[in-house]
Amino acid sequence: MPLGEVLYESGGQLQHVYFPTTAIVSLHYVMENGASAEVAGVGNEGVLGISLFMGGNSTPCRATVQTGGYGYRLKGQLMIEEFNCSGPMMRLMLRYTQALITQISQTAVCNRHHSIEQQLCRWLLLTLDRLPTYELTMTQELIACMLGVRREGITEAAGNLQRAGLISYRRGHITVLDRLGLESRSCECYNVVKKEFHRLLCDAETAKNLSN
Repeated sequence: MPLGEVLYESGGQLQHVYFPTTAIVSLHYVMENGASAEVAGVGNEGVLGISLFMGGNSTPCRATVQTGGYGYRLKGQLMIEEFNCSGPMMRLMLRYTQALITQISQTAVCNRHHSIEQQLCRWLLLTLDRLPTYELTMTQELIACMLGVRREGITEAAGNLQRAGLISYRRGHITVLDRLGLESRSCECYNVVKKEFHRLLCDAETAKNLSN
């Protein structure tokens, strides 16, 4: 799944679902004038293409590989058949869908009410949770596109974080030096999303329910 690859366009018929392992996929809503903003990200915690098993078959979002890596692709019809068996897969996919809705809702609130610096911290932390390292290959221009803000705003926010010793930025590479410090500068949106994903997908009770 190479960086920048468009897995599907808004309004297009979905043929596959994707399970990223080391890649991260960004879901963008694209306006008529070409402006866009990320509404959610999908990494090794989830699946891309929930519209298939939810009955929609298409989505208003564009799916683009944000961080290049690997993943699995499954024919959509196979996913639908398994989902319709009403077994553990269906229950797991519905839980993931609820968690994804939380992420989308929290992103909308965050973009409306919190500062660009707080949004940047949230975005960096959610991205780190899906990566094995503390280093991201990401330009400020691309981050600005993800958040739907001007590049100058990202430059100022990243500069503040770098002067505070939380990150190091150079030539499209961001290294997080102090994760706890980054969490302290973030808004509550990061923890809301993280806790909901853990509650729905990671705790022992979930595993017990899915096995029954």
